[in-house]
Amino acid sequence: MNFHGKEIKIFTANSNKPVAKQIAECLGVPLGKSDVGRFSDGEIAVSVLESVRGSDAFIIQSLSAPVNDHLMELLIMIDAFKRASAARITAVIPYLGYARQDRKSKARDPISAKLVADLITVSGADRVLTMDLHAPQIQGFFNIPVDNLLGMPILAKYFKDNNDAQKDEYVVVSPDLGSVTRARSFAQRIDSPIAIIDKRRQKANVSEVMNIIGDVKGKKVILVDDMIDTAGTICNAAVAVMEKGGATEVYACATHGVLSGPAIERIQASPIKELVLLDTIQLPPSKLIDKIKILPVAPVFAEAIERIYSDKPVSTLFV
Repeated sequence: MNFHGKEIKIFTANSNKPVAKQIAECLGVPLGKSDVGRFSDGEIAVSVLESVRGSDAFIIQSLSAPVNDHLMELLIMIDAFKRASAARITAVIPYLGYARQDRKSKARDPISAKLVADLITVSGADRVLTMDLHAPQIQGFFNIPVDNLLGMPILAKYFKDNNDAQKDEYVVVSPDLGSVTRARSFAQRIDSPIAIIDKRRQKANVSEVMNIIGDVKGKKVILVDDMIDTAGTICNAAVAVMEKGGATEVYACATHGVLSGPAIERIQASPIKELVLLDTIQLPPSKLIDKIKILPVAPVFAEAIERIYSDKPVSTLFV
């Protein structure tokens, strides 16, 4: 059994080429030569333009919008590498789409996250490297090793470096009960207290803020979440801590900036002073408004890839 190939090779499909290039640069290797396009009928065409025989291949692809196209690009690329005799194939998925469909919330619902995990496994991937799964239990949906990196240390370092002299003025706030563990870890890193917003979700992508657990009066608030999709939750939370809680300023951060639908308009109109995101999802220029700050994930992924190749533990990156 090959535990790893003779050399690292980094390839990318179309979803997040800038991050793939940065990862390759961090590793000091060239980005692999491949072409991922479309036939005239819309089918995906993949051509690997260099030998991968016996190599340790890493395919970088975020499953962001259009998620189905990007998923198929990844699956077909993995299949191409498998048939080209790569020794080991790692699917590097900075943002795993369909991760929110991880359970049946009502009768006859699919569990799409499990289906996507099966597709990636069956296509020929030997392991998965991702960041901030919406539910960490999704690692168990795969029958191959999964390394789930954390984006929170990158975000916490940014706020600590920029605001350490005023740390007593800040309160870290979880915008819902599901993000409490993440917010608590973030608060410990920047040595600040924590508060929680209790909300009731009426239907998908619509939330109603109920009350604030904790004291934010006269404080600068940092809202912490794993992803921001339509921005309803984060913007409602920002309004709540200002109007109900009496906070003086609101900042927000998240690993994945999905920013679909009315997200940009909501963020622009919200009291959020700065929104800090990681570049797990490539945002178009139209969404890069002045309020949004993007931090790179390439150094963390590059170190994880180097550790995987060298058969060294990746767990040290999770703390």
